[in-house]
Amino acid sequence: MKAIGFKKSFDLKETNEFEELDLPIPEPSRREILVNVKAASINPVDTKLRTTNEGEFKVLGYDAVGVVEAVGDEVELFHVGDEVYYSGSNMRQGSNAEYQLVDERLVGIKPEHLSYAETAALPLTALTAFEALIEGLSISTNPEDNKDKKLLIINGAGGVGSIATQIAKNLGLTVITTASRKETRRWSEEMGADIVLNHKHHLLDELKAHKINEVDYIFNTHSSDAYFNVMAEMIKPRGRIVALVNFMDKVNLNLLKDKSVTFSFEFMFTRPKYETDDMQAHHEYLRKLTYLLDRGTIKTTLHTKLKGLSVESVTEAHRLIEEGKTIGKIVIEY
Repeated sequence: MKAIGFKKSFDLKETNEFEELDLPIPEPSRREILVNVKAASINPVDTKLRTTNEGEFKVLGYDAVGVVEAVGDEVELFHVGDEVYYSGSNMRQGSNAEYQLVDERLVGIKPEHLSYAETAALPLTALTAFEALIEGLSISTNPEDNKDKKLLIINGAGGVGSIATQIAKNLGLTVITTASRKETRRWSEEMGADIVLNHKHHLLDELKAHKINEVDYIFNTHSSDAYFNVMAEMIKPRGRIVALVNFMDKVNLNLLKDKSVTFSFEFMFTRPKYETDDMQAHHEYLRKLTYLLDRGTIKTTLHTKLKGLSVESVTEAHRLIEEGKTIGKIVIEY
């Protein structure tokens, strides 16, 4: 099978170590399924992992859609011929290949009314959003409970922010996002944001301009360092904050004590990395997502589509991600 990967870490601004190899098609065992990959999305995690590999040939790609070609002897959820989608595990070879092995507990049935490319845009970011909103922020799944509650999503036009906005609206929340450029503000509004704040200005001042002094929840999908202090200002007493990005410097967590604020990180790969007892939660979240997509309640966050599995298309997707100006998701259709 054709696969695009690399053997040693590299900075794309200095060199390009991506290469194409012909690898054996893997065989599934136990609860694994073998998927013939039809499209894959590129995420910021791909660009980060590209800088941390040494030694063996590494295939990236942590969003995929395809057709089940074979199943292990303990598989219960899927059959050969099923169209499926998933984000898989960062501990395995990725989806920038014609075939991929994935644990069935991390997989969902592809939405019926979406194309391969539209579907590939969704798994990783949607799983991240579901975990952050429902588990990290403890937001009720009953919309009636969330009436008048406000959620701030920092970086609303990004891949995670785009799908989190839609999921949060479906949960009955008032959704406030951040964006600055005309096109990102418009995109965030199209995703369902009630209010879009300009992150180039002081966010608390931006919020107060809308006659709002505090929010119940904050989901920060951008820099934890840059926004920590202002999040402490904006969060409601006994509120909750979830962040995606590591702190690079020391921060003063004591800023959260007076308000009894709960702070946590979200990392979508925790369950597959540690093979937790509840790993099948990914399957359940994707089943819920498929239902919402097929009803038209939520729409794809696909923005940029590249054609063909090649060194050139993978390189271009990484380059666009690292520019830091992407809107929604980038997908490579194979």
